[in-house]
Amino acid sequence: MSLLDRFFQKDGVALSKVISYIENQEPGYQKLLGRLYPHAGKAYKIGITGPPGAGKSTIVDKITSELAEGGKGLGIIAVDPTSPFTGGALLGDRIRMQDISLLPNVFIRSMATRGSTGGLAQTTSEVTLVLDAFGKEYILIETVGVGQAELDVADLCDTTVVVLVPEFGDSVQVMKAGLMEIGDIFVVNKSDRLGAGRLLSELEMVLEIRGHQDGWGIPVVATEAVNNVGTEALLEKIIQHQSYISSHPVYEKHRKNQIRTELSRIVSRQFQELMFTRLLPSPRLESLIEEIYRGEKDPYSSGREVFSRIEVRDN
Repeated sequence: MSLLDRFFQKDGVALSKVISYIENQEPGYQKLLGRLYPHAGKAYKIGITGPPGAGKSTIVDKITSELAEGGKGLGIIAVDPTSPFTGGALLGDRIRMQDISLLPNVFIRSMATRGSTGGLAQTTSEVTLVLDAFGKEYILIETVGVGQAELDVADLCDTTVVVLVPEFGDSVQVMKAGLMEIGDIFVVNKSDRLGAGRLLSELEMVLEIRGHQDGWGIPVVATEAVNNVGTEALLEKIIQHQSYISSHPVYEKHRKNQIRTELSRIVSRQFQELMFTRLLPSPRLESLIEEIYRGEKDPYSSGREVFSRIEVRDN
């Protein structure tokens, strides 16, 4: 029986192997993704983002437990910092989410950022597709928590939950980080701490001034996730947003934007592969760097020279 046959028969080991194949970008991985694509498109994707130490993993743990109790199939992608020694994920999924990893129909995968920016690993989108094609009904994506850069989670997910804590500061800091623009739901976690009430009130005030987003009134939920306080209310808001966006015309626009972003990313990656394998292989690149370093060339004209080697065909 082939790997794909086992995959479509819901074999968890086959799922892990397919994900590893995609993550490592083994030869033919794009063709494999093309075969999986027609089987995807049904999963609902939830992004959990926010600054480091906000308690995102705990919130994912609680939400997953609630959904799993309802019989839902879940895939969790925990994007971790890259280990400087191995290049792999620095934090293991079993370390952070040992309890939910034992639940039926729950699959957890830690992914290393491997130098990518934006809070997501380079192949997060592809792994999301794999979990979708496998039949997971919900996919939760927890970002690495690198602050201002982790905004691209909104491009990938249907519902984006921004998790904050009183230590993060006031609503001005939230706006500076650009998080106000991406959140469908805001969470003030560790709400028993000093300053939580003020942050909660400020967020509600700013969101009220901002008004509804495509008809959706962005809620603010107070939680103490470690004590399982407020997490049920948070899940209710997520389900409400799922119901809202699934029946609203904005969903078509959102899905098309997701496709546009994904297509642009795929083309950019293929162009980079072309650039550094054929147009500018490593020996030529090093030689060019030396010439620029010695002042014999400048990077701007050198860039144009490399680009001029591309033959553009008009159809």
